[in-house]
Amino acid sequence: MCRSIKPLFNFDPPVAEEDIRAASLQFVRKISGFTKPSKTNEQAFLGAVDEISGIAARLLGSLETSAPPKNRQEETIRAKARAKKRFQVRPETPREDAVTPSSKSEGIGFRTL
Repeated sequence: MCRSIKPLFNFDPPVAEEDIRAASLQFVRKISGFTKPSKTNEQAFLGAVDEISGIAARLLGSLETSAPPKNRQEETIRAKARAKKRFQVRPETPREDAVTPSSKSEGIGFRTL
């Protein structure tokens, strides 16, 4: 799904209407393929965002959990740490069967590492 749509349920402070609308906008952008609709499609696009916002707000209002609310700042820190670990640059280890160009002192050709 869309990576910029974040979970909105069970946070302290509770989700704001702007957050629900932003997630709804991202959802409509994803499924429509438009980041900004043409004038012809604008009314349908914005209508869909409004409807999905309402549905999402009703869903979030009706969900129940016994888990304690999560802290947004702590969750953001955890997400950044996961992303850093996931996308960190790892040094390459030469493979035994890797072939590289030889240096000029060795003449033209290839040598095995």
